Amino acid sequence: MARVEAERVALYARVSTHDQQTLPMQLETMRAYAERRGWSIASTIEEVGSGAKTRPRREELLRAARRREIDVIVVWRLDRWGRSLVDLVSTLQEVTALNVGFVSLSEALDLTTPAGRAFAGMLAVFAEFERDILRDRVKAGIAQARKDGRPHGRPAKIAGKATQIRELAQNGLSKSAIAKQLKIGRTSVRRSLANP
Repeated sequence: MARVEAERVALYARVSTHDQQTLPMQLETMRAYAERRGWSIASTIEEVGSGAKTRPRREELLRAARRREIDVIVVWRLDRWGRSLVDLVSTLQEVTALNVGFVSLSEALDLTTPAGRAFAGMLAVFAEFERDILRDRVKAGIAQARKDGRPHGRPAKIAGKATQIRELAQNGLSKSAIAKQLKIGRTSVRRSLANP
């Protein structure tokens, strides 16, 4: 009879810079869970940071999943993994598409089971709902700003610099040099010169 290899699991623990005392507890809980399931711990990832938009260690872990170096990701709680509902759902969809399992211990979410995969599908519906609400709010805000005659959108960086741009161009500076000197984008320089 062929021997079935143990699942290769990656443990991912994240704490804020002010809450590092929970790190050993997270890791101990995840190690015990992997041991009970008979899984082999391939890597243990620890990430420390408060409200970071990027999580470089998590990205390393996702790259390992894409290379098929792990079979399951285990986290202590979902908020340790996802930065937002949209981020959470998109990363869960990615690992599911890669046939990599995902387990969150606190929420008893186990995407290695049919019930867990069904739950991930429901999360995707809520994330789409959240995106729709955000899109509607932005549209409503823009419409109200237009109605009130207020400017909306990203403020123009070149406002009031058109004269400087033309003078520098007449002095023979390239678009790149003008952009660097005025600390604006080269595209903004090009547009300003095209529409005097």
